[in-house]
Amino acid sequence: MAPEDRRAALIAATIPLLHEHGLDVSTKQIAQAAGVAEGTIFGVFPDKRSLLTAAIVHAFDPAPTLDAIAAIDPGLDLRARLSAAATLIIGRFAGNARLMSAARLAHHAADPDGMARMHKAREGLLTALTALIEQDAALLRQPPAAVARLVLLFCGANTYGPFGDRSYTGDELVSLLFDGVLAASAGAETSAVPLIAAQPDQTDGGA
Repeated sequence: MAPEDRRAALIAATIPLLHEHGLDVSTKQIAQAAGVAEGTIFGVFPDKRSLLTAAIVHAFDPAPTLDAIAAIDPGLDLRARLSAAATLIIGRFAGNARLMSAARLAHHAADPDGMARMHKAREGLLTALTALIEQDAALLRQPPAAVARLVLLFCGANTYGPFGDRSYTGDELVSLLFDGVLAASAGAETSAVPLIAAQPDQTDGGA
């Protein structure tokens, strides 16, 4: 097996074990899952921590989610597009929820660039969401980038919230964002309260 193929196979075997055992997974368990001798690991990675870091980076690679968001039909209305995107992001977050604490520990301990990569992944999601929204910017009370941040915030809180409540679907989260929680009533006017407080213009010192 070529070195890169062996590296990929070890990473693929490690990710499910990280979900199950966290950073306590042993190289023996990884070797058994990969179907190789334990010593093979150290012919590819200098130590266990390097393998775990590589596996975590791979698990958090945003490319599949970004590609799926880019493939959402632009002919759909804004609600349908955002619901589809929110469903994809919730799936990504839920799939990696148990890895999050391991990721933070591993990145802080062994990979100085790890947190930067995680932030870059988040910015990639924000950029993809903003692009998805922009064609309907005229319908919104906030800029597309601000709405994208709200969608990502809702999706993150839905997955990583502290109370163990049930998760909401992408459709439900977008409905909450678009429609709020107040029931419509006869003669009721649309709220003029902005969803996010207006920020001062940084280019000229603000108004």
